[in-house]
Amino acid sequence: MKQQQAGFTLIELIMVIVILGILAATAVPKFIDLSGDARAAAVEGVTGGMASAAAINYAACSIDNHSAGDRCTTVGTCAAVATLAQVDTAKYNITGAGSTTNGTSFTCNVVDAKDGNYTSSFQAIAAGNAP
Repeated sequence: MKQQQAGFTLIELIMVIVILGILAATAVPKFIDLSGDARAAAVEGVTGGMASAAAINYAACSIDNHSAGDRCTTVGTCAAVATLAQVDTAKYNITGAGSTTNGTSFTCNVVDAKDGNYTSSFQAIAAGNAP
């Protein structure tokens, strides 16, 4: 009686390895720059948070007739907006020209501090100063 052996031949194993190599070669480039995409998204998130904090503060100041009170924080610089939004300034550089006139818009720039390749900007409205 002839005994049958179960298993894979060398050719079958080599073909599987070749197919896995081809699949890996096509998939790897899609995942190489995931950290860059994550840092760009983080900068956009910080920018959105700062813009939202500035808008909420301006609305609260409008309710209080633009006088410093419980709901109103004087915001006329990008640094003040960053403080209001509790941004980690060690990770992000915040720049931009401020405004001392209530209701005047100004532009703030957010830059990733690691290498400066990822940037975003937004407009804020100066708040807290008497109209």
